[in-house]
Order: sequence, then C-alpha cells, then structure tokens
Amino acid sequence: MPPDIEAIAEQVFVALADPSRRAVLAALAAGGPATVTELADRLPITRQAISKHLTLLADAGLVTAQPGERRRVRYRLQSAPMQVAQQFLAALARDWDNPLGALKEHLDRAVDASEGYREEQS
Repeated sequence: MPPDIEAIAEQVFVALADPSRRAVLAALAAGGPATVTELADRLPITRQAISKHLTLLADAGLVTAQPGERRRVRYRLQSAPMQVAQQFLAALARDWDNPLGALKEHLDRAVDASEGYREEQS
C-alpha cells in the first residue's frame, strides 16, 4: 500500500479516535458549515476545546476553514480523507478475507468430520 494512503488513513484514525472530535464532525454533518461559536452552542464542549479539535481535524484534512462575514471562520466537512481511510480499510479487509475464509472452511470440515465420527461411535 502506498505510504501516502497509509499516512492519510493514520491521520483520519487519530482524528476519529477522540469522541469530542467525532461529535464536532457529526455536528458539521448534521448542520452544515459552522463557526466555533455555533458549534459550541450545539455541543457540550467549550469554544477553546472546539478550536483545538478543529485544528487537528483540519490537519487531517477532514475540515476546511472558510472566511465568512465579519472575519468569522466557518468550518466545512471534507470527505476525501475519509474516502482514503475507507480504501485503506477495504484493502486490509481483502487481505484478511481469503485467509479467514480458508480457516472457516477448515473448521467447518473439522466439525463435520467430528460429527461423523460421533455418529459412527453411537
């Protein structure tokens, strides 16, 4: 997997690891672009904490800051980094699907053989 995809995915996972950052993203997804003050009105998080979380979310590329009226900055969601993280997870899933499928088949055969053995013993 190319290192840039892995690096982007890592930043997204770090950003999503914190429940407050997930709440900020959810608020932006539900209500559209918002200022720090608007987010603080919607969430049980201080403006200062929201600002810090938005900085990390912006570093991960998950939000962008857009200048608005009267020098207010509105934050908007960006989906591209999330899509990269999804691609990363899909690649990992593909790598696991075949070995896990083979293990399941092996275990199913072992269970079937065990049941057949028990029937013969009865």
